Amino acid sequence: MKRLWPVSLALFALVVTGCDEGGGGEGSSASAPAISAPAIVDGGLRESQPEEADRKEVVTGYLEMDAGDPVATGRRVVTVVEEAGGRVDSLTEQPEASSVLTVRVPADRLDEVVDEIRTLGRVTSLSTTRDDVTMQYTDLEARVGALRASVDRLRALLESSADVEALIAAETALAERQAELDSLEAQRRQLGDRIELSTLTVDITTDRLPSEQDSFWDGLVAGWNSLWAALGAAVVGIGAAIPWVAFLFVCAGILYLVIRLITRRGRSSGTTGTPDTERTDSDA
Repeated sequence: MKRLWPVSLALFALVVTGCDEGGGGEGSSASAPAISAPAIVDGGLRESQPEEADRKEVVTGYLEMDAGDPVATGRRVVTVVEEAGGRVDSLTEQPEASSVLTVRVPADRLDEVVDEIRTLGRVTSLSTTRDDVTMQYTDLEARVGALRASVDRLRALLESSADVEALIAAETALAERQAELDSLEAQRRQLGDRIELSTLTVDITTDRLPSEQDSFWDGLVAGWNSLWAALGAAVVGIGAAIPWVAFLFVCAGILYLVIRLITRRGRSSGTTGTPDTERTDSDA
């Protein structure tokens, strides 16, 4: 019996401890929702915000507008874009007719630039396209990271290996991996540039008809220009017709010579046949 007392006391202590832990567990489980639920919600919000911030988009836009002086308006567009930190990729100007620009604008300032360009003329059309390239950019980053790690391992192998065959194989693999890594990094840089700088095409045309003139002098100048244009067109037409006229003249001369030769042969054959006819008549 004396030996059973310590065992009984030990079992009793274990039971009491188990009950205390079970009660504490229930209390913690009961109070867990009130504490952990907001943490989960907050955690979800914290995770969704980086996802929105890390979203990669390629934005392109096309804007058509009318202006009194398309060339001057186009140059003002260049100023607006450069002040916003962008650049001009292409510019085509036709005086008093049109101006077409392809500009690159920081993506976070595209709306601001478009709103400022609107004030330079009358906008007739505006369209924007957003392409989500998050997966493509993430994939490129992952592949670049994996290839960079592989290149580092191969370089370490080259430094530590003493086997000639292993060195040759490692150098060949390193060259292939390095070329692939350079290509992927170039693709990532190009895609990153398209993400950071949105592309906007601005097509500016004149809102004046060619026949509209503001004053007598404008009409006189327009008439003089049209006269010179007509004379120039006439001179060009004459120049284009001269080779054909010369060719037709040569053809007519050749035809005339052929007809003359045929006529002479006919006359000569007729004169040679006349004496024979007279002799026949006299014999009869």
